[in-house]
Amino acid sequence: MPPLNALKTFEASARLGSFVLAAAELHVTPGAVSQQIKKLEDFFGRQLFIRNNNQLLLTDVGLSVQAASADMMNSLADLTQRLLSEPVRSRLIVSVLPSVGVRWLNRRLPEFLRAQPNTRVDLHIAEDPVDFFSNRIDVRISYGEHLYPEFVTVPFLKDHVTVMCAPEFIESGRLNPGSIGSLRDEDLIHVAWRRGFSSYPTWESWFAGAGEPRRPRSELGHTTDTSSLGIDLACAGCGVVLGQTMLAEEDLAHGRLVTPFAVRMPLQYDYCAVFTRANMRNPGVEAFVAWLAATQRLCCHAGAVVSRHHTR
Repeated sequence: MPPLNALKTFEASARLGSFVLAAAELHVTPGAVSQQIKKLEDFFGRQLFIRNNNQLLLTDVGLSVQAASADMMNSLADLTQRLLSEPVRSRLIVSVLPSVGVRWLNRRLPEFLRAQPNTRVDLHIAEDPVDFFSNRIDVRISYGEHLYPEFVTVPFLKDHVTVMCAPEFIESGRLNPGSIGSLRDEDLIHVAWRRGFSSYPTWESWFAGAGEPRRPRSELGHTTDTSSLGIDLACAGCGVVLGQTMLAEEDLAHGRLVTPFAVRMPLQYDYCAVFTRANMRNPGVEAFVAWLAATQRLCCHAGAVVSRHHTR
C-alpha cells in the first residue's frame, strides 16, 4: 500500500500541474511536496513526473497512478459526504430470558426503537448464566440481583403470579370461580423452573396464601419448566396455571385468559437489567435501561388487570 500522504500530494500535483500550486492547496511548502513525490517514486521504483523547464508532465506510470489515485480520492470524498450526512447508528446487543423475550420484551421493543430510531438491536435468547464477554452482551435482562455480583444490576420490575385459565374452561363447568375448592389436582398446571434457578411459587404456597391449605398431587396435572409454556397451556384450555401477570398481560387484556380468584403472590426476586461497569457510560445502554425502568408503571397496570377477576 503506497503512503497515503504521498499519494494525496501526488494527486494534487498531477491535477494542478504544479508543485507550487499543490503546496498552496495542501498548506505545505513546495519542498515538502517534492519530498512526498520522491517518497512515492521510491515506493513504485518508477519516475512519475518529467520536469521540462516550467512544465510538470506525467510519465506513463504517472498517468496510471493519477487515474487510480483520482478514483480513490473521489471514493473517499463520497464516503465522507455520506457518513457526515447520515445519522450515526449504534448497535445494542441485548440478552434476555426466553419467556421474557418471547412474551414480554418483543411486544414492547417497538416502543423503544421508535424512541431510539438510530439504534439497532441484536436480541439473544438464553437462560442464566450467560457469558457477557464471549457473546459481547451490552445488557442482560435477568431474574434477581444475585447472579452477576461483579456487574451493575438495576431492578426494574416486580412480577406476581395468580390463577389463570381460559374463559371456556370456566364455561365448561370444570371450575367454579366462587370456590377455591373446585380447583382439581388433575386440572392444575405446574411451573417448575429447572434446578439451579430460583423457585417458582407453587400451588401449595398459593393455597396456603388463599387461606385453604392443601398439597395438590403434581403427578395428576401438567408440568412445564418455563412460565410461557404454562400460560400457553392455559390459553389452550388445558387447565389452570399460576401465571405471571407480566407475561400474560396481553392474553388477559384480550380475554384469552381470565383470573377467577383475586389472590396473587409476588415472585421472590425482581427482574433486572445487568451490564458491565465499562458500559455505564454507553449511551445505548443508558437509554435502554432508562426505558426498562419506565416500565415500573406496568406493575400497577398488571395489578389492575388481575383485580378484574372472572365472575359468573
